[in-house]
Amino acid sequence: MPGLRSATDAVHTLRFGTASARLGPWAPDREVARLVVSPDATLDGGAVEACVERARSLGYRALVTNALDPREAVPFLAHDFAVRERLHLLVASLHERLPARPSPEIRIDRVRRREEAAVLALDAAAFRPDWRLGTAGLRDALDATPQHQFRATRADDTTTMTGYAITGLAGATGYLQRIATDPRRRREGLGRALVLDCFAYLWRRGASRAFVNTQSDNVAALTLYVSCGFERLPDGLTVLERAL
Repeated sequence: MPGLRSATDAVHTLRFGTASARLGPWAPDREVARLVVSPDATLDGGAVEACVERARSLGYRALVTNALDPREAVPFLAHDFAVRERLHLLVASLHERLPARPSPEIRIDRVRRREEAAVLALDAAAFRPDWRLGTAGLRDALDATPQHQFRATRADDTTTMTGYAITGLAGATGYLQRIATDPRRRREGLGRALVLDCFAYLWRRGASRAFVNTQSDNVAALTLYVSCGFERLPDGLTVLERAL
């Protein structure tokens, strides 16, 4: 059934009462759909099966979920999904102290709408193919929470982007949705500056904690997050998949 999708590979929103999910192409393989579940409500088995049927009707050959906690994963595992990847989940407390500020020597400012292509190019350089955002994934990261901050580090003498971060905020909970740095500029403190900038944004808006996740084999990211004050939680997240 490949070929049924529209030329624009539109993202489709499916609603199930108070819960919803977005279905669109997965960046590494456009014949695979990526399903992003809303964080405010868990899908039941009927909703999961409806998502599967919608992806199948659109011509996708497989379905990959966003990162799910153990509770969210239950109905998917009951409907023939399998674990594709396990992730570390970490949390940092923000209410006890003012977070440290990033180095003033590192320029950080907002990302402009016209810079989307530069963001995606940097993201592709920073991550392996199956972790790259793509256009739909970038929109999902920006729209995942009611409020967000989208900022970038810049080269000293130009507007060239050397790293970027998307920070989400929902109530008193913050999320480091995405952080990426140019592989050619590693060990310059850019990742740490972006994490601290995220903390400052969340603290100013009254957030009491922040979450972040990373691949189980990404030792560099895990080390960075722990050094910035995150603690690893015992129950991680899983990305699930199912053939259609």
